[in-house]
Amino acid sequence: MTPEVLVRDHTIYSCVMGSRAFGLATDGSDTDRRGVFLAPTPLYWRFDKPPTHVEGPAEEQFGWELERFCELALRANPNVLECLHSPFVEHIDDTGRELLALRGAFLSRQAYQTFVRYAIGQRKKLEADVRRHGAPRWKHAMHLLRLLGSCRDLLRTGQLVIDVGDDRDRLLAVKRGEVPWRQVESWMTGLASEADAAAPGSPLPPEPDRARVEDFLVRTRRASALQSYADHEVAQGVVDGGLPG
Repeated sequence: MTPEVLVRDHTIYSCVMGSRAFGLATDGSDTDRRGVFLAPTPLYWRFDKPPTHVEGPAEEQFGWELERFCELALRANPNVLECLHSPFVEHIDDTGRELLALRGAFLSRQAYQTFVRYAIGQRKKLEADVRRHGAPRWKHAMHLLRLLGSCRDLLRTGQLVIDVGDDRDRLLAVKRGEVPWRQVESWMTGLASEADAAAPGSPLPPEPDRARVEDFLVRTRRASALQSYADHEVAQGVVDGGLPG
């Protein structure tokens, strides 16, 4: 089964991400699509396993196999967690709806470490750009500010909201390079400090609910295996000259 067929026929959830989901889209913004596909269980019984992720087949499209997606979400990967909170769902089936119902099971105080660690890495890259070129990549600076604000609010409220709301105009001004770098640095530092202050008393649990997510994954794999068996029986009945029963 090709990666394209996995995405086409076995996607359980797909959404629009990027600037359009964050409330930062402009006339020239791309449409970034992210999704989750469920590889049929019998594919795992072979030596060659199905892919953990697929780029494409369309431009700006990326998808994860369900197990890999859950692994990353349990580790509080920012990009993966945000996919579960997109306001623009393009496709969802019953398994995808159950995945979305698990959004809270993935959230924990681990997000503080992963979001902030990612932010520190991105800030170092921006600072290197300033040293080399005299200015950062302003679009990246805008998205780092957005991420830091999202992290702070998640720690404060226990809810992950990815739309920037009232910060849209201010963030787009950063993207256009209209805000001096020193002010942008100060904003980043302030958001990081607010996240630091929110972390100890966050309403989020210390750890994600791994057992609940694993139960979902096992049940989904089992259902896929049973469905594949049923499909095989029907196909065999047709080959033998008629449907069974």
